[in-house]
Amino acid sequence: MTIIAFSVSIMASAKVRIPFGKIDKIEIVANLPDNEKYTVSEGSKEYLDLATLHQEYNIAWVIPAWITQEPKLVLAKKDSDVYYELTDQQLAEIMKDNKLDKESLLQLGLYTRYGGKVILTLLIGLIIYGIYPSKDEEETEEVQPTNV
Repeated sequence: MTIIAFSVSIMASAKVRIPFGKIDKIEIVANLPDNEKYTVSEGSKEYLDLATLHQEYNIAWVIPAWITQEPKLVLAKKDSDVYYELTDQQLAEIMKDNKLDKESLLQLGLYTRYGGKVILTLLIGLIIYGIYPSKDEEETEEVQPTNV
């Protein structure tokens, strides 16, 4: 019983921390052909794809509050944080060889661009709404006791 009481008191005192700050996001936007031109290293069986890299201020890993660095195109491995920067000449060659449109690839999704702002605005609105009492509260009338 003492061990259970001790462990419950430890769990009750633990505080939940919500992570926030700038993070780099890498998202694959175009699959490139699996050939020696797009390998990680010569003779490797790991291939690279075209991805966007942008930096955002993020709350709890899922709410992108705002974009701190606009997206740019890089080569990246799938399911990895490894990416390789491209020169303008290399990027132009990849775009031409694979018939891709640079402007359409650099577009961020609606949630990434505006979703966090909407969620934060609604959350702040709910907090403000909860602080102020509503004006619809009916005033109570005083009831006089009757003599029987």
